[in-house]
Amino acid sequence: MPELPEVETVCRGLAARLEGRRLVRVELRRPDLREPIPAGFAAAVRGRRVEAIRRRAKYILIHLDGGPVVIAHLGMSGRMVISDGPAPPPGRHDHVVFETDDGATITFNDARRFGLLDLTCEAALAGHPRLAGLGPEPLGADFTGAALALALRDRRTPIKAALLDQRVVAGLGNIYVSESLFHAGIDPARMAASVQGRQASRLVAAIRRVLRAAIAAGGSSLRDYVQANGELGYFQHSFAVYGRTGQPCPGCTCDPTLTGGIARLIQANRSTFYCPHRQR
Repeated sequence: MPELPEVETVCRGLAARLEGRRLVRVELRRPDLREPIPAGFAAAVRGRRVEAIRRRAKYILIHLDGGPVVIAHLGMSGRMVISDGPAPPPGRHDHVVFETDDGATITFNDARRFGLLDLTCEAALAGHPRLAGLGPEPLGADFTGAALALALRDRRTPIKAALLDQRVVAGLGNIYVSESLFHAGIDPARMAASVQGRQASRLVAAIRRVLRAAIAAGGSSLRDYVQANGELGYFQHSFAVYGRTGQPCPGCTCDPTLTGGIARLIQANRSTFYCPHRQR
């Protein structure tokens, strides 16, 4: 599933082409994705000017003039790709098409149909069920070591599971939690409540550093994800531990043939990758 860096990259690509443009055509090629698309969606969006495109957690928020806000989620395999000129012939999984007044076409393609499109208004956005209760943005000013320590204080779950809880911090997923815990030197199986003080601050710094590097690289393309311009992200080439079982971790001075190198641990049916020697 695309995580924060991938969604942020898509938002930036869409914003560069769509902000200030008017949506002159909206075509729904099916009535639903993961859930039904709201009745009247196309009519409510058509003719509106895009005022801003923002991200909240893993959601794309398209703010339109007059107050409507489109909430989009890429799900497991969704992609939003911009092309110039008339809409290309529809592919099997091209479910929604937007066209702008300057001739750009934005296609929402979703092979597994785990994505979604929803519609709300500016006044109701903060309290929308999909957004209400989300934790702080990890790149925002309110995500600090003290704030994270407070959120973890009573958590009797592994730190890996706690960081995947969107109520603790918004937008993180399996890849970037594994990477961040490695850079912070914290064992993913460690009890979340024990991550306090300087360790919490170190973890916040590692999360920020990993996310910023991933965004600069255009995200990670492992399966379906592409940027809004159709290009692949390339942060997967910079993974420290994710998907690298048995290999040495960056800066490793031990012999992986003796230590086993990077280990893989199953937590809540998800793979976690870490260095047992360096993460405590």
